[in-house]
Amino acid sequence: MRRFLDRLYFGSGVLAAAALAAIAVLVLAQTVGRLAGVLVPSANELAGYCVAASAFLGLAPTLNHGAHIRVRLLTQALPESLQRWFEGWCLLLALGLSAYAAWFAVDLVLGSWRYGDVSPGLLAVPLWIPQLGVAAGLLVFTVSLADNFLRLVRGRDPLYRMAEETEAVR
Repeated sequence: MRRFLDRLYFGSGVLAAAALAAIAVLVLAQTVGRLAGVLVPSANELAGYCVAASAFLGLAPTLNHGAHIRVRLLTQALPESLQRWFEGWCLLLALGLSAYAAWFAVDLVLGSWRYGDVSPGLLAVPLWIPQLGVAAGLLVFTVSLADNFLRLVRGRDPLYRMAEETEAVR
């Protein structure tokens, strides 16, 4: 199971990176097109979709690499026995919020697909396609939060803490 989850998080990160690369290509195409007098249809709209996809698909790998911004002032002030409890409570709260958001993101994708919603720009993109990146990113992030919570409950360090400790050694 660990191997599958690591591959899932890695794949999500690769897709986030691909979305960032697509933004660069779109901006470059629009810039060159402007110089050549050629219109690149819906480049801003497509770049916006890629921004959303990269942000949400990057959530899980960023969490697991300890790169999310976390304020540790409160947890460091607590006794060590309470630190794990408080961290577990925070992970559980984040898991609930993420699962709630993922549920409605998937519902939005299904609704857009069912009703045939398309974007209003020059290029009529079916809206379920860009929404899919957001929903998939939230689903993988929810799995990652559950994974980290279960690791903590079982007495092991969450993945993000292991990454922080590895970084601190360097």
